[in-house]
Amino acid sequence: MSIPPPPGPQQPEDPYRPPQPHGPYPQGPYPHTPYGPSPYQVWGQGYTPFARPAPVNGVAIAALVLGLLCFLPAVGLILGIIALVQIRKRGERGKGMAIAGAVLSSLGLTLWALSLSTNVASEFWEGVKEGARGTSYSLAEGDCFDVPGRFDQDVYDVDEVPCSDPHEGEVFGTIPLSGDDYPGDGYVTDQAEDKCWTLQDAYAMDPWALGDEVDVYYLTPTEDSWQWGDREITCVFAHTDETGTLTGSLRADETNLDADQVAFLKAMAAVDVVLYEEPDDYAEEDLDANKAWAADVRDALAEQAGALGGHTWAGDAGKPVDALVEDMRDARAAWAKAATAGDADTFYLHYDSGYAYVDGDTTVAARKALGLATTPPSYDEDGAGAGSGTGGSDRQDV
Repeated sequence: MSIPPPPGPQQPEDPYRPPQPHGPYPQGPYPHTPYGPSPYQVWGQGYTPFARPAPVNGVAIAALVLGLLCFLPAVGLILGIIALVQIRKRGERGKGMAIAGAVLSSLGLTLWALSLSTNVASEFWEGVKEGARGTSYSLAEGDCFDVPGRFDQDVYDVDEVPCSDPHEGEVFGTIPLSGDDYPGDGYVTDQAEDKCWTLQDAYAMDPWALGDEVDVYYLTPTEDSWQWGDREITCVFAHTDETGTLTGSLRADETNLDADQVAFLKAMAAVDVVLYEEPDDYAEEDLDANKAWAADVRDALAEQAGALGGHTWAGDAGKPVDALVEDMRDARAAWAKAATAGDADTFYLHYDSGYAYVDGDTTVAARKALGLATTPPSYDEDGAGAGSGTGGSDRQDV
């Protein structure tokens, strides 16, 4: 992440000062030093002007300053040589400063050459870049955090907090990026939208547990932060209300679910994946595409009903799950008829029958017996529910 330096007062240009290299510091890379002759009193009649002291050579001062700071040692050496020539021609003072600046700059050049030959310089710049990255955030899967300021704006820093406390975001995955050149906003956004959903399903296997107030966001590199090594997309859960907070971790995977819960959620997710692939065109517009999709739903229901029916359930979960399996098999038969429908009206007749079991009473009962969330998510116009894995997302630059 790259943050521009704070504005600072600009010093007026000194007409006696030679041109300086531009840098990130408001007043140049070294302290402002007068380069013209020192002010002196105008002598009256009767005094010879040769009594005035010779001015100090400004280039000699610059050479000494650069030599002391070891900044741009080659420039300091050159200025020292120029100063000696000018002093000899003009009769100015400052020979000692010019010599000292040249000597110190020579030592600086020697040290730079030595550091380059031993990789000290490269290690130094790596440390600089690492320090710059340290001013940003470093978040990993499972971390919860707050954002100073507003979460719906560009994020420059975060404050990590315990997930048990109210927090603004929870990281459920990261996506590494590669390359020397920034790939562009479009590419970064496409990668986030494509891969964050997969990571979400792995981190929060139960979409019902997310609730309607949770949405997916992603924090992405910018072109500036890319130059400092920012090569990662961070996928985040956050509240749909920009002023809202979350409490408690949303993680629900094999690290904190039992074997029965995992088996149930995997079966339900496999069916949901196929249901979410419903064609955009209505059956009146493309009957064949809708029939092919209905056949896929039929096959998924058959496979997952078999997986649930063949699993040995602990405690009292067996009977509720068996009731759900019967509903799934009835739904499979309806989808099989939809897959062979001769017209759109017939297709939708069996379509409605096949969908009747989804989020129905037997599903809720099985979830209750397994200790899972029992409130179905709401669904938007496209058939995707909040937290279902197909909801909206918001990109945040970092």
